[in-house]
Amino acid sequence: MHRSERVADILREEITQIVGYELEDPRLTLVTITEVRLSDNMRAARVYVTVAGNEEEHKSALAALHHAAPYVRKQLGLSLNLPRTPEIIFVRDKVEEEGARVDQLLEKIENEWKSKEGVENEG
Repeated sequence: MHRSERVADILREEITQIVGYELEDPRLTLVTITEVRLSDNMRAARVYVTVAGNEEEHKSALAALHHAAPYVRKQLGLSLNLPRTPEIIFVRDKVEEEGARVDQLLEKIENEWKSKEGVENEG
């Protein structure tokens, strides 16, 4: 594992603790930190999050995270011994949403095939 990957894992754990236990914003109760990706120079960290809820709750939670980003960065700087604390950029993780969409499409295709087979068997 490369250094940047190790640092990203540590950042994910620390940010999860900060968001889950230190930030008292009710908009953040349904937030899950899924991944952290560091830039090549480790000066910026993209923090991928999912939010259990509807579109409005997603937007509200992301707004709260963007507002809290400077605080999160400061806390990371205090708790981690890094030469430079990366800038924190919160990003909506759409992998699960896209996966659910693929599942829906596959189910639709399967149902169409079943109905088509049923028609052919009757004929």
